[in-house]
Amino acid sequence: MKLRTLALGGMVAALYAALTVLLAPLSYGPVQLRFSEGLTLLPYFLPEAVPGLAAGCLIANLFGGYGAVDVVVGTGATLLAGVLSRRMPCLWMAALPPVLVNMLLIGGMLHVLVGTPLAATCLYVGLGEAGACFLIGLPLMRSLERRGILRRGVGGSVR
Repeated sequence: MKLRTLALGGMVAALYAALTVLLAPLSYGPVQLRFSEGLTLLPYFLPEAVPGLAAGCLIANLFGGYGAVDVVVGTGATLLAGVLSRRMPCLWMAALPPVLVNMLLIGGMLHVLVGTPLAATCLYVGLGEAGACFLIGLPLMRSLERRGILRRGVGGSVR
């Protein structure tokens, strides 16, 4: 593994975990808005962001209070969403996998763990995820792209 790949993945993991934990009251629970989920559009540009986001989610979920189930399911959901986002043909479509995957997997997990109604929990998680991806992530990624910091390519790149 190249040092650059490891470094980029580590930076993404650290940023995701730090944002999630620092904004903890909003980041955890059946009704949540993880600002860090705006970073889930990074795989569209950078393949290194896929494992970085998963590692950051794993670290963040260690602080979340839902235990091993959340660490496993949350990390798996983030990994799956990252892989799917990487394969999307355009940036706005790259925001769809995190919303749908988290809505179903995290909503379902919280339904089981907390006992909240499944449809309501999926809706709340999906709305929070949509806000993070479309209202935070999309403008952020477009801004970084316009400034030439990120660009979509065969391997993706960062200036």
